[in-house]
Amino acid sequence: MLVALLMTRGVAAATCNAPVRPFVPSDPQAARDYADIIRSDFELYIRDIQRYFRCLDDERTRAFVEAREVSEDCGRSLELSER
Repeated sequence: MLVALLMTRGVAAATCNAPVRPFVPSDPQAARDYADIIRSDFELYIRDIQRYFRCLDDERTRAFVEAREVSEDCGRSLELSER
């Protein structure tokens, strides 16, 4: 039962996936030909990296709360075992 509880708690953690860097062609002509697509890729990257940072911040907050709870659980467990 303890293993199931620990596995369930681990599932609650967020999965934050960093966005893929936009491709920038080294050929100046290709850069000109695809300027609109490249610009759009950069705009999407900026949007996605901001989402990624928010996800990391949320996960950090969640992990701190969980760590505090686990520490409190540990303290209670030690108190019970000493009785």
